[in-house]
Amino acid sequence: MKNFKNIFSKDQIDRIIEMAWEDRTPFDAIKDQFGINEKNVKYILRSSLKLKTYLVWRKRVVGRKTKHSLSSFSNRFKSKNQRFY
Repeated sequence: MKNFKNIFSKDQIDRIIEMAWEDRTPFDAIKDQFGINEKNVKYILRSSLKLKTYLVWRKRVVGRKTKHSLSSFSNRFKSKNQRFY
């Protein structure tokens, strides 16, 4: 995914980063909306953020159940503006 800047617009990259920082947004939701897996999300964040900021994010995400499960997300409000495939 080295050419993610050619695939996604700046606004889309910003939204991916924003969703990754949200505690209650699982990686599955990012995959559904943008078609990228957890590994690619990490690559985008590592490439787009300062090292210290990325490390703070990784420390928060490691072991967090809400980032790895759609079950907690399915009962939440979903904006009509979200894209679904």
